Amino acid sequence: MIEILILSFIQGVSEFLPVSSSSHLIIISKFFNFEKQSLSIDVSLHIGSFIAVVTYFYQDIFNFIKNKMLFLKIILSSIPVMFVGYILIKSNFIEQLRSIEVIGWTTFTFAILLYVSDKLKSNKNIKKNFSYKDAIIIGIFQILSLIPGVSRAGITITAGRFLRYNRYDASKISFLLSIPTLGVISIYGLSEITSYDDLSFSIININSIVLSFIFSLITIKFFLKYIQKSSMAIFVLYRLILGGILILYTYL
Repeated sequence: MIEILILSFIQGVSEFLPVSSSSHLIIISKFFNFEKQSLSIDVSLHIGSFIAVVTYFYQDIFNFIKNKMLFLKIILSSIPVMFVGYILIKSNFIEQLRSIEVIGWTTFTFAILLYVSDKLKSNKNIKKNFSYKDAIIIGIFQILSLIPGVSRAGITITAGRFLRYNRYDASKISFLLSIPTLGVISIYGLSEITSYDDLSFSIININSIVLSFIFSLITIKFFLKYIQKSSMAIFVLYRLILGGILILYTYL
C-alpha cells in the first residue's frame, strides 16, 4: 500500500506540472525496486488524473453549447499524439524510450525550452485567441510528450508560451488537452482491469485511481493559482538539476 501511495502522489503531482509524470514513475520504480509498478498500475494512476481534470473543469465541459468550438479544437489538437502513440505502442518502440539516459537528456533539454518560452512576452488568451491553427501547432508539439522526460504538460505549456499565450491560459490549454488523451488511456485501462478475476488486483487498481484522483485535483487547483503570480523558474531549475543528475548517473 505504501508503494501505491507514493506512486499515486508522484502521478497526481507530476501529471499536471511541467516535469513529466511518466519519467518520475519510471525513475522511482527503478531505483526503489517497486514491485507494484506496472503498465496496469500506470494506467490506473492516469485514470485518477483523468477523473480529477474532468471534475475540476466540469463547468467548461458541461457548458458544451458555449464552448463547443473550444472542445472541437481540443479534440483536433489531441489527434496527432493519439495517432503516433498508437503506432509506437503497436510497434513496441515506446518501450525502448523508457531508459534513464533518454529521460536525463529530455528532462534537461526541454527545461531550457520551457525557460526560453516563459521569457517571451504574452498578449493572447484562450477565450479570444485560441484558433484552429494554434490548436494544431500545440497538438504537434504534444507528440513529443510520448518520450519520457519531455512532459505532456511541459511541452504543451511551452508551445502555448511560444504562441504568446499568458501563463495561466497556456496552462489551462494544457489541462484541457489532457482530457481526450487521458480519456483514451482510461477507456483502455478499464477494459484491461476488468478482464482480471483476481480481487487483490482490482483493489490495488481502485486504490491507485482514488489516491491519484485526490493528488491530481489538489495539484490542478494550486498550480493554476501559483502560475497566476509566478513564473516557471522553479520547474526549470528542478528539471535542470534532475536531468543533470540522471545524465551523470548514466555516463559515470
